[in-house]
Amino acid sequence: MEFLEQFRFLYDGVAALFTGDGWKSLIMLAIGGILIYLALAKDFEPALLMPMGFGAILVNLPFSGAINQGDSVGIIQWLFDVGIKASEAMPLLLFIGIGAMIDFGPLLSNPKMLLFGAAAQFGIFLTVFLASFFFPFKEAAAIGVIGAADGPTSLLVSQVFESRYVGAIAVAAYSYMALVPIIQPAAIKLVTTKKERQIRMPYNPKKVSRKTRILFPIIVTIIAGLVAPASVSLVGMLMFGNLLRECLKLDSLSQTAQTTLANLITILLGLTIAASMKAADFVRLDTLVIMALGLFAFVFDTIGGVMLAKLMNLFLPKDQKINPMVGGAGISAFPMSARVIQKMALKEDNQNHLLMHAVGANVAGQIGSVVAGGIILTVVPQMVSGMGLA
Repeated sequence: MEFLEQFRFLYDGVAALFTGDGWKSLIMLAIGGILIYLALAKDFEPALLMPMGFGAILVNLPFSGAINQGDSVGIIQWLFDVGIKASEAMPLLLFIGIGAMIDFGPLLSNPKMLLFGAAAQFGIFLTVFLASFFFPFKEAAAIGVIGAADGPTSLLVSQVFESRYVGAIAVAAYSYMALVPIIQPAAIKLVTTKKERQIRMPYNPKKVSRKTRILFPIIVTIIAGLVAPASVSLVGMLMFGNLLRECLKLDSLSQTAQTTLANLITILLGLTIAASMKAADFVRLDTLVIMALGLFAFVFDTIGGVMLAKLMNLFLPKDQKINPMVGGAGISAFPMSARVIQKMALKEDNQNHLLMHAVGANVAGQIGSVVAGGIILTVVPQMVSGMGLA
């Protein structure tokens, strides 16, 4: 009898995949396999894509115990309900680890890089406007944040706005983070000339005092909180992690945040996102539109930073020109974008080293993306209620 019971479960499970909407589950199982392949075979952000891919398989198996266990919820659904839906704790805790990894020294020694961190958010707001023609305004705002190539911020905004497309938004954001080495060079070359990409920028860093390094995260948090109160949790966790690093009194906590905490949350977050990747919610035409809009946002975030550099060059002396590629590093994908810019610079001129300039713009992009997310969280609900936007 026990054998027959097990065989019945096997039969029902296989039958569920090949009847009704079972084809959607088959597609999601394939998507999970593709994500794992990209992570392990192509080395595209394996720490993110591998857990996401495996999680997608877990939640799309028929009668999955990862979603339901009799009268109680399964582990993946529980992690999602507690760690993301109820508190947004996971993406916020991850920011502590990210902040502890970031050295703001290159930015503080060259503060004008902050401009690129701001300009590279252009694609977000452009995409919010474009997406509002296809989706309700809150959904459009959540989709636009994909352009920052900042998975935790995208996930947080979409969850706060109770988006029905959390899974699609998270997959798009993390996938485009992983595809920075492919997407960014194409976008940058589209709007620059070879001569512009060969501009050299000597690196003469100014010494940054310890007091400045400690005051910077505190001041940024206060300013961001006053400008966009909803950004306090985002910016605050990022800057708290950085303060752990810079105070030089809590080295063990800083190392724990950079390694143990960041790794643990990354694993759990990747698996947990899969709770929003159920076939019935994910395999829709809307998902393809969101992926396309997310790509549009990401490309125009990159272009926004590049075009600001080109604009600034119109007014700068010849010996102080900025290589426009540095502006493209103003997105949040740290340190991937800075590395991409360095590789592109060396490919154009094997003596052109732009890494530290690009790092400055890249860490500015970290700040810019969380502030942009906070502004959206603050302004969009007011617009929706005040203007009657759907």
